[in-house]
Amino acid sequence: MDKNKLVNQAELIQDFFGEDTEPFFDKVTQFNQLMMKYNSAIREVKTKLEILNDELSFKGEENPIESIQSRIKKPMSIAKKLRKLGKPITVESVEENLSDVAGIRVICPFIEDIYQVAEMLIAQDDIVVIEIKDYITAPKPNGYRSYHMIIEVPVFFSKYKQPMRVEVQIRTVAMDFWASLEHQLKYKNENTKTTQIAQELKECADVIANTDLRMQNLRHKINDKPVEKP
Repeated sequence: MDKNKLVNQAELIQDFFGEDTEPFFDKVTQFNQLMMKYNSAIREVKTKLEILNDELSFKGEENPIESIQSRIKKPMSIAKKLRKLGKPITVESVEENLSDVAGIRVICPFIEDIYQVAEMLIAQDDIVVIEIKDYITAPKPNGYRSYHMIIEVPVFFSKYKQPMRVEVQIRTVAMDFWASLEHQLKYKNENTKTTQIAQELKECADVIANTDLRMQNLRHKINDKPVEKP
């Protein structure tokens, strides 16, 4: 990492937690408490998804969920995003301005499973949908495909209940494979080949999307369902 990046990170940490000893420990305690709340929200949503998947499996239906992954944004990523948004880098600002601190990624076998999982989650009467971005119907220019939801879920603590926001990304195995490799390659490539590599990644994304659809059509043929056109 070059010197400028190190200096920038040091500034972000200083902005976030302060310089003086007493305020520093106060802020760290507040920050850790907030992260505990986000972790609790993740557990709430993961449990809901696991129960839904277990129910369908018990009924003898095909499981729409292949795997569930989760993450909490690191302090540095949180501070960088707040600075990018032009918001104060404080613990209070995290809760007020960010909706993706807590994240869950749901991996599904087929495209139609994505929408089934989303519908089942939305149907829960204690879930509030804040925002939906369907990058499957309308992919990003670089070829990225996924279904994004910002939801609010109540978390019950010892003396109070608090709604917490969680970002849920739902995608197929193939979409996740492409997104993971694209993320790696994008940050390793900072030279004149950028345009060429971006074009090749876009072509790969289109091939993967077509493969997803063909696999779903094969499933439909096996189950005697109508086949979709590419």
